[in-house]
Amino acid sequence: MEKFENISEFEPKDLLIGAMLRVPAQAIHHRLILELNAAGFGDLSLPHIAVLQYPGPDGVRPGKLAERANMSKQAMNQLLKSLEAMGYLVRHDETDGSRARIVRFTKRGHAAFAAIMGILRKVESEWSAELGAKEFAQLKQLLFRVWQSRLVKAPGFPTGID
Repeated sequence: MEKFENISEFEPKDLLIGAMLRVPAQAIHHRLILELNAAGFGDLSLPHIAVLQYPGPDGVRPGKLAERANMSKQAMNQLLKSLEAMGYLVRHDETDGSRARIVRFTKRGHAAFAAIMGILRKVESEWSAELGAKEFAQLKQLLFRVWQSRLVKAPGFPTGID
């Protein structure tokens, strides 16, 4: 296998789809944290993205959040405990009388999630400017087709949306 020292040595045919999707996603996650920290949410870090990723945790059970993030319930509960201690969310008992818990944003959590959505809109605008509006729309349409396809709907595979 060839070893490449920098991205300029790559040709699209040389890259595997996993890397081509992972690298932009990681760049967005890092940017989210940098901009959130600069906007007054300095206690948030990369692991918290697993909880705060779209469509967000508000009104969702911890087990479902763990499934979305493809992590154990124990790991998710540690992240939830951290975010709860920092004042971003609370966990309540379900109102249906079951023992289940449900996650709710606090005022600070709603503010952080609104900031995340604003940052993501800015990222989309920049990507559209970089790629061109038509090509960016095509990229989103193609990714949506993959998202809805059997390629990502294997049994037990989390889709990120309920």
